Amino acid sequence: MKIGDMENNKPTNEIQVELSEEMAQGTYANLAIISHSSSEFILDFIRVVPGAPKAQVKSRVILTPDNAKRLLFALQDNLAKFEEQVSGKTAKFENFVPPIGGVKGEA
Repeated sequence: MKIGDMENNKPTNEIQVELSEEMAQGTYANLAIISHSSSEFILDFIRVVPGAPKAQVKSRVILTPDNAKRLLFALQDNLAKFEEQVSGKTAKFENFVPPIGGVKGEA
């Protein structure tokens, strides 16, 4: 919280986020599996390589239900803004076909 904000009785929720050089490189994933329990949502981000017998989980993110909903709203908002910028030219999923044999995730 900033001192000036404390003086004005207006607390801020400002957080300074640090991003390491390694993390800034990111990790490519072309599949996500989402599972949940009564208290958390688990998002596994996976890289599927054509012809490979196995797909490797590259990152797992565990969220509370409240934070999962915040993520949903943030994604919807960002996708809407993106589609406005590119005149609605995004991938359509009318004919989406799930991976062969289905995808089974374990939390």
